[in-house]
Amino acid sequence: MDLVEQQVLELIRQGEGLNLEFKACRTSLARDVFETVCAFLNRHGGTLLLGVRDDGAVQGIEPDAVAQVRKDFVTAINNPQKITPPTYLAVDEVAVAGKSLLRVYVPESSQVHRCNGRIYDRNEDGDIDITDHTVQVAQLYQRKQANYSENRVYPWIQPGDLRADLIERCRKYVRVNKPQHPWGTLDDTELIKSAQLYQRHPETGEMGITLAGVMLLAPDELILKVCPPHRTDLILRKVNIDRYDDRDLVCTNLIESYDRILAFIKKHLPDPFFLEGIERRSLRDVIFREVTSNLLIHREYTSGATTRLIIEYGRVVTDNPSRPHGFGRLDPATTVPVQKNPVIGAFFRQIDRADELGSGMRKLMLYGKAYGSLDPELIEGDIFRMVISVPEFGANTAEIQHIVSATHRSGQVTPEVTPEVTPEVTPEVSRLLKELKKEMDRVSLQKALGLNAEKNFRLRYLQPALQAGVIEMTIPGKPRSSKQKYRITRAGRQVLEKIE
Repeated sequence: MDLVEQQVLELIRQGEGLNLEFKACRTSLARDVFETVCAFLNRHGGTLLLGVRDDGAVQGIEPDAVAQVRKDFVTAINNPQKITPPTYLAVDEVAVAGKSLLRVYVPESSQVHRCNGRIYDRNEDGDIDITDHTVQVAQLYQRKQANYSENRVYPWIQPGDLRADLIERCRKYVRVNKPQHPWGTLDDTELIKSAQLYQRHPETGEMGITLAGVMLLAPDELILKVCPPHRTDLILRKVNIDRYDDRDLVCTNLIESYDRILAFIKKHLPDPFFLEGIERRSLRDVIFREVTSNLLIHREYTSGATTRLIIEYGRVVTDNPSRPHGFGRLDPATTVPVQKNPVIGAFFRQIDRADELGSGMRKLMLYGKAYGSLDPELIEGDIFRMVISVPEFGANTAEIQHIVSATHRSGQVTPEVTPEVTPEVTPEVSRLLKELKKEMDRVSLQKALGLNAEKNFRLRYLQPALQAGVIEMTIPGKPRSSKQKYRITRAGRQVLEKIE
């Protein structure tokens, strides 16, 4: 077995996913092969294997059809009526288990491509037609832009249009922390220029305030004109989980947004005693200072999506529109930090509202588990999500009300209510629970769910269900046993009762 065959077999073992797709194509090209090419071009690129079934079985292309399949693919991919704009892709013939396959590597494109006039994007192991979804199309075009949107220049906005009181407040912040900092002696216009908030328009040559300058220092009315969707929605949702228990909709500049977000956090989250060495440290303040600066510095301000911070029972979830440089859960050990808005980030560092690039993730991982008992989750995509575990010192009020209401409806009186907290599960885990009526092995359960990719099934269905404690192994001492099956737990039955 040569090296190329080993590499292809390793790809097949991984199963279909965000960057890998199988097409049978035994005697001719599959009809949807170009939709996949278009989706790969528009997302992060990927590898297309022709001659492999969806379940990973190597079926191969008929020997007398290989040349024609290859020719048809190359011809169509360069046809502007099929793929717009057309692209050039290399097609390699490889032999696996004595059968002929065609391997096509599709790189990420700097342009937005269409297939038969439709725009496709990649999501897990599927190709999604997003043509009629305005927000997703806008996000796709935003990802393809080479420059930073924060540097967009507005010649009709001049330094005198910004808030002088806010500039003076930032100057005081700098003087307190860095007495020798040059901002302490610069006038307002020079300070704005020094912070790169006043630049020349690349086409007209006119000087104007940038988008970063508007978001940092402009009056609210001006921010609304330049960036109408700008808002940070702060929600407390513990008792009334259908609506909210408290809410603050923040639509002001980033300096005051920072203060209001932290004030909301301090109002609703506990700050338990923690000793590091001989010094007391506020884990809540350290963690959510990083969360807050991340929400404001790394947001994509040209997106129409709303930033949200939701305090739930036992956790805080944030959703932030972003320009992704990857996809999926971030691994702190391997993730390379990328500046999304370097000018805004630099301004925040000057006024001591943020630290150097990359330090935020380190602090979250260092203190997150000590604060809430679980490591924070950071998930990158068009919407960047953070899930922070937080301590709770009482029962889940929403669960108590649910049990009491159910008791009253049934006419039963219970002297003492001791609720069990029902685990929160994803829609994928909910689907799995509905299918798991009896003990089932992995293959049967995956088939019942109608899933082809084993990797997708394990990552999005099986592992989260096991971690949530809603299912369990029948042979827990031998996780890889060929006789391993899975069954629903008591907690899983509670979840199933709620969703049914």
